[in-house]
Amino acid sequence: MAEDFSDLRAIFLNCSIKYDAASSHTRRLMARSAGIMDSQGVTVDFVHLLDHDIAFGMVKDAKADSGRAADDWPGIQERIMAADILVLGTPIWLGVKSSVATLCIERMYAYSGDRNEKGQYLYYGKTAGCVVTGNEDGIKHCSMDILYAMSHIGYTVPPQADCGWIGEAGPGSSYSDVVEGSSVPVGYDNDFTHKNCTIMSWNLMHTARRLKDAGGLPTTGNLPEKWREVTNALDQDPERTSF
Repeated sequence: MAEDFSDLRAIFLNCSIKYDAASSHTRRLMARSAGIMDSQGVTVDFVHLLDHDIAFGMVKDAKADSGRAADDWPGIQERIMAADILVLGTPIWLGVKSSVATLCIERMYAYSGDRNEKGQYLYYGKTAGCVVTGNEDGIKHCSMDILYAMSHIGYTVPPQADCGWIGEAGPGSSYSDVVEGSSVPVGYDNDFTHKNCTIMSWNLMHTARRLKDAGGLPTTGNLPEKWREVTNALDQDPERTSF
């Protein structure tokens, strides 16, 4: 029996450094994943971060906290918290994720000490993945960086939670570029990329389904204020050599 994903929500955060969302190569690969989820009944929210004024800093609301003229992040954060699935997309520049992706993660991190309704850290019970594009090496490096950050702040990262596309090393073509003499945009016929995109999308949906059905993660052992009340590290013998 096919699973029902119609009560799930996903948010796709495009951390492109292009102000024109329509010209973003990353957006086009993210749209493949978003299309899979949409076709399965998931409600999809898509955000091009450079369409918004986002302040720097480890703050929840820079406008309120620091008197900045504008900060759209609190509204974006509300959209993140409304979603069961988060997919962060970034281009590769100098082998690493974009500065916009770093800014995004920093702003999310500012909320990571908050609690959900069960008393766990805020992002517990949600799942995350990433999409990486470029024309230089770095997909796995960027993915490790992003997925570790998501896991660290509380997201559950499923198996194979990333996908990406890179062309030949150097200043070559990017995903969706139109090259003279070819009727297919660059990368559009790449089975490896689209296989990984498919697996990532389904694993995110499966993980979100199970987390939602279970009411998130159990609270035993992960409530920050109650860690001493369960079997804990402090009570264990660090000199023990056999188990």
